[in-house]
Amino acid sequence: MSARVAPVPETDHGAASGTGTGKRAARPVPAWRRSLRPYLLIVPALLLTGGILYPFGLGLYYTVFDFAASRPRPDMVGVENYRRIFTQPAFWDSARVTVAYAVGAAAVETVLGVAVALLLHRASFVGRMLEKILILPLMIAPVIAAIMWKLMLQPSVGVVNHLLKPFGLGGVQWTDTPTGALLSSIAVDVWVYTPFVAILALAGLRSLPASPFEAAAVDGAGWWFTFRRLTLPMLWPYVLVAVIFRFMDSLKVFDIIYALTEGGPGDSTMVLQIRAYLEAIRFQRYSFGISYMVVLWAVVYLVTMVLVRYLGRIQNRAAEVPG
Repeated sequence: MSARVAPVPETDHGAASGTGTGKRAARPVPAWRRSLRPYLLIVPALLLTGGILYPFGLGLYYTVFDFAASRPRPDMVGVENYRRIFTQPAFWDSARVTVAYAVGAAAVETVLGVAVALLLHRASFVGRMLEKILILPLMIAPVIAAIMWKLMLQPSVGVVNHLLKPFGLGGVQWTDTPTGALLSSIAVDVWVYTPFVAILALAGLRSLPASPFEAAAVDGAGWWFTFRRLTLPMLWPYVLVAVIFRFMDSLKVFDIIYALTEGGPGDSTMVLQIRAYLEAIRFQRYSFGISYMVVLWAVVYLVTMVLVRYLGRIQNRAAEVPG
């Protein structure tokens, strides 16, 4: 007689697993973890903000003292460093050079960048090749570009004068005269950063709607009328973004000018940031040099705020939203 096997009781796999699909049910997240999650997400931003504000605040603190290599025990002087800055003719000369450099570089780069973008916007094989070559200056460090151009602009052995000699223009003192040094510095800045403006403008051109231009072509509008009445007004917000970036950066450029001319000859290219470097590092008047940079920061901040507000009005006008 065979032994009877007891039947195995059926199990509800869905009930055992918590779901009908056989997957393990998700454990509920505790309330304290849900409440803590938003604060954890802002920790990187807080660390970054602290890493920016701490040295900035420390620099402001140093400006109310007279830290220098010759004063191991500095005294608090309040706003004396700022008073000395604004009463020195050297500061106003440097401010004039800084503004001239920033305005000249930003203006030339904007005009050339928009012109290059208009040329590249025409779909062609040459345009596609030039578009790839255009970014090469942006791949070179500005200080390396300045050193390269410094060698090329040498009056006796530079390749630029060698190429200009057949046209009777050889022997030009590019960086050895006050005007030539400033113009050469602006030219190097233009060579490095015009592709940045061109890329922004080209992106703006490719995002413009096609219907207004098709309607203008049907009506027989010329190129200049189309550019002045359609392209430029719609492209202006993109151009203004490029102007803001380049003007803001040109106000505080250091590497190109220092590598090319070191602020000379004389004080012809002595912008504020180079003077601040000389005061703080070479002359070891630390508080005085930091005060120069604080003044430059305030100028850049105010100019940028004005340009950003103007950009907002332009964007609202383009979107037909009352500003």
